[in-house]
Amino acid sequence: MPDRGRLTRTLIGLGVALAAGAALLFGSPAQSGEPVPLALSTAWPNAQRGSIPSKLPDGSDFSPALFLDARTAIGTAQSQDGKILRLILRQSDGGLRELREVPAEHRAPFTALTSTGETLVWVESVNGRQQIWTGDLTGATEPRMLTAEAGAMQFYDTQNDLVIADGKVHWVASGTGDTTEFRSVPLDGGKVTVTTEKGTWGLSTWPWAVDGQTSARGATTLRNLTTGETVAVPSTDRTVTSCSPAWCQMVSINDDGYSRIDLSHPDGSARRKVAEGTVATVIPDVAVLDRFDILAEVTAQSELTGNQELRIYDLSNRHTILVSPDAGNISYRAGVLWWSTGDQSSFVRNSLDLRTI
Repeated sequence: MPDRGRLTRTLIGLGVALAAGAALLFGSPAQSGEPVPLALSTAWPNAQRGSIPSKLPDGSDFSPALFLDARTAIGTAQSQDGKILRLILRQSDGGLRELREVPAEHRAPFTALTSTGETLVWVESVNGRQQIWTGDLTGATEPRMLTAEAGAMQFYDTQNDLVIADGKVHWVASGTGDTTEFRSVPLDGGKVTVTTEKGTWGLSTWPWAVDGQTSARGATTLRNLTTGETVAVPSTDRTVTSCSPAWCQMVSINDDGYSRIDLSHPDGSARRKVAEGTVATVIPDVAVLDRFDILAEVTAQSELTGNQELRIYDLSNRHTILVSPDAGNISYRAGVLWWSTGDQSSFVRNSLDLRTI
């Protein structure tokens, strides 16, 4: 998978790592007025939650890449002999459905999964070349390749790496020089359409794209790919900005050397401080569902476990909710947040469907 687009998260992570080291030596900074996070069960008692084992009944590891709800997941499972990769639908009742099976040699795990209705779309990598495939979640039809003309696909580990909209599958690829290719293919198959734009762009909530994917300062512009409208977003020195059409997230280092995270609308209005201290953004998507900002707090326990305290900032009421005191492998797609608890030898994956709040 290409590494382009990780610079911004690396810079943020470095600042948080430095702050975490200070916290371990001297204790966390006293942030005046910082509220104590609410317990998940208190804040959202009716939210749908789930947990699944890290292994399938046959003992093979299961790596989820998309949750359809809190208890239904799709992901990659490699056979125990390492020769086969399987795309597995793990149903809420524990039942398994194999959606695709391929030889593991010269292949990467299935990635960039996205769905609409009963249609699933994903990326397969064969000898380093990407292909876009689609299949039916019911298993009624055989999976089929939509295109092998994916270009130099760019993955930024967001839920918008592949977007299904207007009867097409959309993605971005590297162009020549400092350019980005916006590519699409009909969901029923057909010719790939390519348009080129200067800069390093990524897809956001359709039909928007955001620039600055490899810039140390992050985003400066949102662009509507349907109308051509552009929106300049807040961008200042010593701050990394990332945006969706609804919210922009600004991460900076305060005078004490700790992280500060702010949110505002792209026009700069409604700005508020979200968190400050040994805190970090933990997913690249900003204010998911236009409401929830996903955060991780580095604690003294993190040095021992490698895990973090998983929190959510709720924009609707400005409350912070403690989701897990010891979370690892935190991911988000299409309304569902998931994370692992335990250690490398024995762990479970927990999930929270934010659409049910």
